[in-house]
Amino acid sequence: MKKNVWSAVIEAGFIIFLFYSHLLMGQFERAGVGQKRGLVGAIRDFFTAANFEIATIAALSAYILFEFLRKRFSANMAFSFRAGGTAIVHPQ
Repeated sequence: MKKNVWSAVIEAGFIIFLFYSHLLMGQFERAGVGQKRGLVGAIRDFFTAANFEIATIAALSAYILFEFLRKRFSANMAFSFRAGGTAIVHPQ
């Protein structure tokens, strides 16, 4: 059970990181706030409660979806690896 919780925290945290890095990149495009106020102004602009709520909901939704898909497809597939590192999928 602990492993599942830590897996969920790590995967959701990574998705939140990607969300915020995408927002930060958007702040520095063309007429974004980052162009005018700099890095600190851009960070202040997008670390809001609304953005955190959106990121958390998206991360948890993605985690649930990927766990469902992972369980569904891993039950029907078996993998074996060759010496060169290529995977061979054997449908069961």
